[in-house]
Amino acid sequence: MDWKLELAFIPVSDVDRSIDFYVNKVGFHLDYDQRVNENLRFVQITPPGSACSIAFGEGLAPVPPGTSALQIVVGNINQAHDELASRGVAVSDVQILDWGHFVRFEDPDGNRWAIQYLPNRPNG
Repeated sequence: MDWKLELAFIPVSDVDRSIDFYVNKVGFHLDYDQRVNENLRFVQITPPGSACSIAFGEGLAPVPPGTSALQIVVGNINQAHDELASRGVAVSDVQILDWGHFVRFEDPDGNRWAIQYLPNRPNG
């Protein structure tokens, strides 16, 4: 049996600001934005090429904004760094470690993201 992670939730304080950051700066695709009722709004975004989407909104996550940490694997760390930087994302320099190459950034709420390249794995 396969177990596939397809949706991860992150807590945010301002849904519209988060949509702007993730879609217009980071370059994720906006899949869904629906206000279910006055207390519940569901937004789903997906990184290009990913089988796992990210969800945030109002009334979804019972944890404080800025407490999430996620990681994405890419096939070219320098390209990922340059693309994020060109979109205005405050991204770290490329960090080369024995277990992978990384760049990091945070969303406006402080949710942390690591972008990893694994040189010994096909396609990163």
